[in-house]
Amino acid sequence: MEPLRVALIQTRTPATPKAAMAHVRPLVQEAAAGGARLILTPEATNMMEARPGKKADLISDTEDDVVVAGLQALAAERGVWILIGSAMVRSGDPNDGRAANQSILINDQGSIESTYDKLHVFDVDLPTGERHRESAGVRPGDRAVVARTPWGGLGMTVCYDLRFPHLFRALARAGADMISVPAAFTRPTGEAHWETLLRARAIETGCFVLAPAQGGWHEDGRATWGRSLVVDPWGQVIAGLDHDAPGVLFADLDLTAVGRARTAIPQLSHDRDFNPPEPIR
Repeated sequence: MEPLRVALIQTRTPATPKAAMAHVRPLVQEAAAGGARLILTPEATNMMEARPGKKADLISDTEDDVVVAGLQALAAERGVWILIGSAMVRSGDPNDGRAANQSILINDQGSIESTYDKLHVFDVDLPTGERHRESAGVRPGDRAVVARTPWGGLGMTVCYDLRFPHLFRALARAGADMISVPAAFTRPTGEAHWETLLRARAIETGCFVLAPAQGGWHEDGRATWGRSLVVDPWGQVIAGLDHDAPGVLFADLDLTAVGRARTAIPQLSHDRDFNPPEPIR
C-alpha cells in the first residue's frame, strides 16, 4: 500500500471568518503543493473569538460560513481532502442559541462528507487563574463519528475529547484507522499533557493520531500551545512541530502499521463486562 501523505496546518486564527480564511488559505495551498492528499486544520479554524458580545454576530450556518465555503472550493480546486478541525457554526437547534463546535470533512470534489459536533465541552478553573466555560457558548454534540475516506476510517474528535479514552476506543472498534484531534489547547494544559495524551490514545487504539493545533497569542487574549503532532499506532511521534507559530507539518502514513499494532496487542477484542466498584464516598 502506498503511504498516505497528510499535512497538519498549525494556525494562529484571527477573530473573524474573513481574516481567518485569508490566514489559512496559503497554508492549505502550501500543503497541497507539497503533495498532501489529506489536509487537517485545527479547532476553531474559522474564528478565535471568545469576548462577550462579539462572537454571536460572526456565526452562520455551516453552508454559509466563509471559511467552510472557501475550503470547499480549495479542496475541489486542488483535488484534496480537507478536514476542517472545527468551525464555530449555528447548532441547528432553534431553541438553543449556542453554537456547535463542528468538525467538517470535505472530499476532493469539494462536498461535505461528514460532520461531527464536539461532544465534551471545556468548563474548567485552572490553577493559573484561567477560567473557561465553553458550555456557555457551545452546545455539545450527541454522537460519535467515523468517516469513510479512500484510505480507511477517520475517527473525528475535537480538543477536550482527547481526555475521554472510551470515545477513542469506540471509534477504533467502529473502524477508525486514523483519529483526528484538532485542538486549541491552553498553554498550561498543553505543556503538561498534550503529547502524553496523544501518544496514549494512539497506543490504546492502534490508530494513527493526527493532531493539528492552534498556537500563540490570539486577538481575544487567549494563548494556545501549538506543537502539532502525528503519532503512529505504536505510540511513536513520527512528525511534530516544536513551536506555536503558524506552519505546515507533513507526514507519510504507512496504514499497514494499524494492523500490525493490533495484531501485536489485540486489546480491542479483549474487553470484558464487569461490575463497577462501589463508591467509597
